Amino acid sequence: MEKTIVLTKRERMELRRQARSRTGRAEVARRARVILLLAEGATWNAVCHAVGCSRGFVATWRRRFAAERLAGLYSRHRGQVPLRHTPQTEARILEATRRAPADGSTHWSTRKLAAQLGVSHMRVARVWAKHGIKPHRLERYMASNDPDFEAKAADIIDLYLNPPQHAAVFCVDEKTAIQALDRKDPVLPLSPGRAERHGFEYYRHGTLSLYAAFNTQTGEVLGKTADRHTSEQFIAFLTDLVGTQPKGREIHVMADNLSAHTTTRVTEFLQTHSTVRLHFTPTYSSWLNQVELWFAKIERDVIARGVFTSVKDLEKKLMRYIRHYNKAPTIVKWNYGDPSRRIGPQLTVTRH
Repeated sequence: MEKTIVLTKRERMELRRQARSRTGRAEVARRARVILLLAEGATWNAVCHAVGCSRGFVATWRRRFAAERLAGLYSRHRGQVPLRHTPQTEARILEATRRAPADGSTHWSTRKLAAQLGVSHMRVARVWAKHGIKPHRLERYMASNDPDFEAKAADIIDLYLNPPQHAAVFCVDEKTAIQALDRKDPVLPLSPGRAERHGFEYYRHGTLSLYAAFNTQTGEVLGKTADRHTSEQFIAFLTDLVGTQPKGREIHVMADNLSAHTTTRVTEFLQTHSTVRLHFTPTYSSWLNQVELWFAKIERDVIARGVFTSVKDLEKKLMRYIRHYNKAPTIVKWNYGDPSRRIGPQLTVTRH
């Protein structure tokens, strides 16, 4: 029968410090716990269960401690010689990253490139992190081909930064073909450790379009639904918009270049309502229209995860959201870094 380990006061204090340490190596703490438990008279099986180790682990470090005391608990393995991170290796990694993989895949992973160059995948990851390289990310862009881009963009930005006194400025657009999707299976609500779950199958009950006018000065939204997005519906919405403003008030409306916004009937409407001025954003430049930001919000909050039993139910939920939003509206803080700089053709960029 093996003798019980007897610890001195100093040894016990040091072993407890190692066992409780949150900054030291986990293996050092495990060895210290083994010796402390053995000193308290615990059996080997109890030590293995408490520490999560094998009997061989207990035997090794008990023998080492008995022979050398505290000094025996330190590892004698000197570890691997650290690899030198040379500029030449970094340059090889960066150059290879810019070339497409030979296997036909579209981009590199750290392990694939590491196997190609014969280096550690962590070294590849560190080089990528140092230079801000993310091969798994993709950005899409759309270049505006509008020859009057500069003048139109400057006009829109000026309305945001320096709106005419006593005038109303609205960003107007329509979110088309919103689907009223209903789930075949019941929605299972979220619970601790489990996300909300929707059934895979769904019913399509139809679609509708949502017209919205975002007041850039107050953040309030005027909304209206329609079965289709036509020029007549656009004019009807503009008529409703004019009706919300005091008579004779100048109204500036920003819209995109959709064909329904530029018909003869729209021109006749503008001639009839001399206080309304339409400002068109450049082609492929929806990012200049602030209502798009609000559309992204209602998409996240209502549409993307919504369950709608009918088109009427979809309309009801959209309008209810708008009413609640208007109780505490939020304006868009539109900043232009240097108004003295010339506004040139821009790229619309989306990230994935």
